[in-house]
Amino acid sequence: MRFVEAEGDSPRINGLTHTLNGDRCTLQWLWPSGVEAVYIGKAEAEQAAFRGTPELASLKLYTRAEYKANNGYHMRLEGIGRYRFTVYIYEEGAEDGKVIWLQRDGGNELDVSAGRAKIRYSVKQKTGFLQRYKTVSIQVTAEVPIAKDVLCYVKKAGGYPASKDDGMMYPFAAAFASGRNVLPPIEVGKQDFVRVFFTDGPRFAQLYELVPE
Repeated sequence: MRFVEAEGDSPRINGLTHTLNGDRCTLQWLWPSGVEAVYIGKAEAEQAAFRGTPELASLKLYTRAEYKANNGYHMRLEGIGRYRFTVYIYEEGAEDGKVIWLQRDGGNELDVSAGRAKIRYSVKQKTGFLQRYKTVSIQVTAEVPIAKDVLCYVKKAGGYPASKDDGMMYPFAAAFASGRNVLPPIEVGKQDFVRVFFTDGPRFAQLYELVPE
């Protein structure tokens, strides 16, 4: 069994799509003429982007006959996050023996979201009488561990910030454990207001749901 780079006239997977019904995911694609089996890989999308040739043990053999009988390839998605599915063409009667084709044009890859973890946060402020500053306490409750670079807090004078770019942005110093995280209080000016945001909304909103309390 060998992995071989697909070239000009090599068979290719196209039209890879998915449908979701609860936690049940169905993959469908267009089979090239003469191809009777594929190997299917599944990996976390963030890690798959840096992965080279996959380990054969991590792949699942799936035949064209099975595909027709089941009207696609079915699996259950567990947990949260995004997964990348890759369909590799397998040819047993190739000139060079048993071959798995490595297709680099992306037509055989698909990212699927298995659900988003909730991140709840609260921002409470306390002002002392005749003081120039007020104390802000931030609490973050996460369903799963969260890296420190996922969230930031933003301070704005005169009103609450509307986005991470609407004021002065500050990173958090440590990662967030699963469950409740009570952060050390911070001091801000009396006219300052604080909110929590994703550091990269388009990226992290696919994995997490940020919910103010």
